[in-house]
Amino acid sequence: MTSSSHGRDMRPPRLLILGGTSEARELAARLAALEAAGAGGFEISVSLAGRTRNPLALAAPVRSGGFGGVDGLAAHLAAERIDVLVDATHPFAAGISRNAVEAARLAGVPILALLRPPWERQPGDIWTDAPDIPGAVAALGTAPRNVLVTLGRNEVRALKAAPQHHYLVRSIDPVDPPLALPRVVYIEARGPFALEDERALFAAHHIDALLSKNSGGAATYGKIAAARALRVEVVMVARPSRPQVETVATIDAVLDWLAERFPRFAPD
Repeated sequence: MTSSSHGRDMRPPRLLILGGTSEARELAARLAALEAAGAGGFEISVSLAGRTRNPLALAAPVRSGGFGGVDGLAAHLAAERIDVLVDATHPFAAGISRNAVEAARLAGVPILALLRPPWERQPGDIWTDAPDIPGAVAALGTAPRNVLVTLGRNEVRALKAAPQHHYLVRSIDPVDPPLALPRVVYIEARGPFALEDERALFAAHHIDALLSKNSGGAATYGKIAAARALRVEVVMVARPSRPQVETVATIDAVLDWLAERFPRFAPD
């Protein structure tokens, strides 16, 4: 055994989480708590894309901003001696996920995707499926409607293709510059959103259509349940295709996966 490999064996494995989601925050918190309790030993860092101006605090050192594509991420993995990569990005961040898989391959680093399941249509739901955001905007139709829009603040630019509707745009950060639309109201809010609060929002703005990505998760499911209860149509944007990589749906499954590969430092 070389001195360098011996040092690698003795130090805690370095785990990079590609984050920006509640799952990434929870994973970092769980691993940090285990380490503090002496029940697990990973050196954790989290990378954020930098799209949210004031991200929630994380229980690990944070790097914000892109890597410069596949080669940049691969170089970062090598330079920081990352031992394992967990892709816990948003289900619609398919480009980042593709880069992560290829960079992990180039750097020889094992990778696991943590991906929340999509929402499933339930009895009483009125869903119109759309393949992408422009398709979803077109699916709203030509007659003016009152639409709650819960896309990203950069994705809402697609609304300009249908200026006849009355839009209520909800985003974490301000839409800047504002959309060049005649009838648009902005709400800045961060989930979770309770069902009764969502029902009240629908009623106050006479919402008759919801434009949403199929992000999955509990934090923003209130709008889907409210739409069902009020018989409001949901125009649901399908998830983009993602790279083929080992994928789990829960934090516990990530911890089990880590325990299999790093038994000496595994969470107990």
